[in-house]
Amino acid sequence: MTPLPRVLVVDDEPAQRELVAGFLAKHGFEVVAAADGRTALERFRAEPFDLILTDQKMPAFSGLELLAAARAVNPEVAVIVMTAYGTIESAVAAIKSGATDYLPKPLNLDELLHRIGQVRDRQRLLGENRELREALRERHRVEGIIGESGRMQEVLSLVRRVAGSDATVLIRGESGTGKELIAKAIHYASPRAGGPLVRVNCAALPETLLESELFGHEKGAFTGAHAARRGRFEAAHGGSLFLDEIGDLPLHLQVKLLRVLQEREIERLGSSRPIPVDVRLLAATHRDLEAMVRAGGFRDDLYYRINVVTIALPPLRERREDIPLLLEHFLEKFARRNGKAIRGLTREARDALLRYDYPGNVRELENLVERAVVLTRDEVVGLGDLPLVVEESPEEALEATSLPTVLEGIERRMISEALARAEGVQTRAAEILGISERVLRYKLRKLGLAGD
Repeated sequence: MTPLPRVLVVDDEPAQRELVAGFLAKHGFEVVAAADGRTALERFRAEPFDLILTDQKMPAFSGLELLAAARAVNPEVAVIVMTAYGTIESAVAAIKSGATDYLPKPLNLDELLHRIGQVRDRQRLLGENRELREALRERHRVEGIIGESGRMQEVLSLVRRVAGSDATVLIRGESGTGKELIAKAIHYASPRAGGPLVRVNCAALPETLLESELFGHEKGAFTGAHAARRGRFEAAHGGSLFLDEIGDLPLHLQVKLLRVLQEREIERLGSSRPIPVDVRLLAATHRDLEAMVRAGGFRDDLYYRINVVTIALPPLRERREDIPLLLEHFLEKFARRNGKAIRGLTREARDALLRYDYPGNVRELENLVERAVVLTRDEVVGLGDLPLVVEESPEEALEATSLPTVLEGIERRMISEALARAEGVQTRAAEILGISERVLRYKLRKLGLAGD
């Protein structure tokens, strides 16, 4: 349930001020009363208020002056002006000055409640619309893609330049580099942003279903086709179709796709009636399409048709300067999602994450951070919250000549990390490690850490 607004009541008439403040307090509002405009402004600057209910005519500092000064502090505060001078001119002056509403004196208290309710509804809708616009802007703007490295800046520059056209784009890169995110950025920065963005993963659907998914089917076209169904091309009409992993598209469907791109029309399964489609194609693959063309696994005519503009995404290991930015973003994202107060990473954890090669690219980094945030019992993510594959560098793995050596190194790091988290308190460090304090003391002596 939405909480009631906090109200600042301002009136130089004590009886009127007490009447309004008392009435609102009885109805559950948190109310603060002020006898003049300057006192009210001081309170407003010092404390948060959702609504100001002010008399218009007050000595020294009028309600309209208070309105202007309060809006300078917080442009979103709602202000209702009260006046015993209920003329059209004063109402117009109040509204022109930015008042949310206007009420004549003597006040009808039931009408006052009604007007406050209307103001609350209006403010709620404005807030929701603002949050929605911000969320959409953050989600879809090109600048929302995290990457300040030279390689990613080249990618983003190309995205901006190609977005305004209707050219087919081929997005290439290893799995987990963010190809779908680039496709979204292109679509939502394009003139087609108001239309749908429809995604099909060509590798995720069985070959028997993929044709129907792309082009649709008529009733009775095959066993189980009990009704006609639109395909993804029809669903994307007026917008963009993102074909992920296009290198996995079977050869017979490559022929049909080529025809759609040339003719701008599709035919549903079980029908020979052409259906016009206005769709921009965005495609992505991690495969070597040129090698597939040479081997006969991908049609050369389709390759040239989809390869109008190519955007190549670098793997994360080739843009390491972006890792700190991504770490900060994912830590904040998953801390907020899981309701945790995560302040950052220990130096050891950060060093390990900066050193790791990320064969799964950005997607792997995101999963690692989410796992660490979920598992950690502290406000700082430590080395022990990361998988062992991240903790140990490839160089350390090569230097380890035996299993005992590897285990001792892991044990030493885990104990050092636990002691750092526990600020040197061995009882707490033992709890973190899940061992007794006696066992911890033994291991400290064994590993030569007793003096640490």
